[in-house]
Amino acid sequence: MQRIILHSDLNNFYASVECLYNPSLRGKPVAVAGDPEARHGIVLAKNYAAKALGVQTGDPLWAARRKCPNIVFVPPHYDLYMKYSQIAREIYSEYTDQVEPYGLDECWLDVTGSTRLFGDGKAIADKLRERIKFELGVTASVGVSYNKIFAKLGSDMKKPDATTVITSERFREIVWPLPVSDLLYVGRATHSKLQRYGIKTIGHLAQSDKDLLHHILGQNGIKLWMFANGLDTSPVSNIGAKSLIKSIGNSTTAPRDLVTDEDIRITLMILCQSVSARMREYGFVCNTVQIGVRDNELHSYERQGKLSYPNRTAKALFQKAFEMYKLHHTSGKPVRSLSVRA
Repeated sequence: MQRIILHSDLNNFYASVECLYNPSLRGKPVAVAGDPEARHGIVLAKNYAAKALGVQTGDPLWAARRKCPNIVFVPPHYDLYMKYSQIAREIYSEYTDQVEPYGLDECWLDVTGSTRLFGDGKAIADKLRERIKFELGVTASVGVSYNKIFAKLGSDMKKPDATTVITSERFREIVWPLPVSDLLYVGRATHSKLQRYGIKTIGHLAQSDKDLLHHILGQNGIKLWMFANGLDTSPVSNIGAKSLIKSIGNSTTAPRDLVTDEDIRITLMILCQSVSARMREYGFVCNTVQIGVRDNELHSYERQGKLSYPNRTAKALFQKAFEMYKLHHTSGKPVRSLSVRA
């Protein structure tokens, strides 16, 4: 029996929650910013009104204001985001016990065993969107497919508030014309390497020689070839599989170079907030914090340090993470990617 996998993505999640709680923001271009008062702050999230005027996640605040003079900056409220994320997951859990979070605003669901109760994949996706809109006041886009990679692609294809189905019979028609950068795990460095070999679409990747891809990207090239050909078989984790977790982390690749300490501070704080929230969700504390840093020349390193006592607060994680960054990032090179792991 072919699997039925959903990927639900809450649209413009941070900004949508802010507009929900402050009706005066509705209809205006809004951006959630790490520190609206800081000259070097960056855009963490934006709504569609701001996006339509060219504002992008990661833009410095001065650049966002230049693109959109009447933009409204608001500070993040992570407790609200966590609350809404948890409510969404509780809704998902009514349809399956296989729910795998991918950040605060995205989840995969395996509903293969649920279709006799709730209908086919599209019917379940449509019901989820309806409930999220009614019960949370925000919208979601849901991808429906037979594997996680294509379900994620589907949720990205139509926004906001849409269901996109990618079947095993039609995936070449739907997926292969898309830019290769749309494929999950194709980051900037990988995209650049593939472009140099004329691999511009997912179809080009799928039809490329596997030996060439291995030469370009190593084992990751073979994995991406399998993804492009619809051969992903990775399971959706069970929502109750908490005891298997040995570490919790989050990472991000910035849309622009992170140059100043303020850029690093804001980005690390966002990552630490997410890690802390997930630790609270599972009832965990940690002894050690690890950071990963990759600069704009793609040189990377990891460093870890012990906390003075077991902890899970975002403040403690951030203080240790930033301390290690300041101690070890001696090259002074701009940073492109950061990760934090507890």
